[in-house]
Amino acid sequence: MSAMVRSLSAGTTAWSWGGMRFVVGVGVAAVGIILLMADLAQAVAGSAVLAAALSGGMVAGAATALGALPVLFMRRGVSARAEDAMLGFGAGVMLAASAFSLVIPAIEAGTGIVGSRALASVLAAVSLAAGVAAMFAVEKVVPHVHSDGAATGGLGVRAVWLMVFAILIHNFPEGLAIGAAFSGTEPAQGWPVAIAIAIQDLPEGLVVALALRSVGHGAGKAAGIGALTGLAEPIGAVASAVVVSAVPALYPMALAAAAGAMLFVVSHEIIPGTHRRGHESAATMGVALGFAVMMVLDNAFGG
Repeated sequence: MSAMVRSLSAGTTAWSWGGMRFVVGVGVAAVGIILLMADLAQAVAGSAVLAAALSGGMVAGAATALGALPVLFMRRGVSARAEDAMLGFGAGVMLAASAFSLVIPAIEAGTGIVGSRALASVLAAVSLAAGVAAMFAVEKVVPHVHSDGAATGGLGVRAVWLMVFAILIHNFPEGLAIGAAFSGTEPAQGWPVAIAIAIQDLPEGLVVALALRSVGHGAGKAAGIGALTGLAEPIGAVASAVVVSAVPALYPMALAAAAGAMLFVVSHEIIPGTHRRGHESAATMGVALGFAVMMVLDNAFGG
């Protein structure tokens, strides 16, 4: 019996060290990527816009990593009801950000360019539809699976990894939205969008980590991979800022297209996932609360 205990103890220690090594490796890779992106931001004419977009993207990416960290200390996952309520809150935050931080500024900026608010509204509507269409196209091309019950072990190993890939798919356009929001004449206006996406990324990072734990991956590995999914956001933010800064006339269209991409993520990914397990009321209250909180934050502090 004592030999068995020692064997189990040794196995647990080896597993723990393996998880720690993985976390350290992920951290080193993440720091390397961030430093490379910082060099890129400085290389392009020392642009304040690019630096701000990179900062906003890094905040959102860090929120994903922060959301995944609790899996290191949890013996049990959060309840499905709490998970759906948190994701609903994030969805509400993103909806408010789409309206107040992206669509309305897009119309205002477009009015200044074309000289007509009506025409600017039509341009914003077309750009928003283009953003949605682009996300539909990406979804058809890239294999993935929706996160239906992943945290409770409802998905197999392959499906969980496809779900992780799906998170990467929709994190990149969130990064594009951040970059577009920072590309105006006042880069500080991008912070409400970055903060909104970061709030939504907190429960999302936890869901990814819990899903990986549910199919047998160690806590360290699950947290590390959950954190890595957030790196798509600073990359998307810098890419978007580079393009929009080079062609300022694209700014209003980029804002509206980013809003369309965010609406797609909310309607096609987040909200359906929160309604599949019988917690529609909790999820809906989360949406309403998230929308209200972001509406106040955006209008009180977003300028």
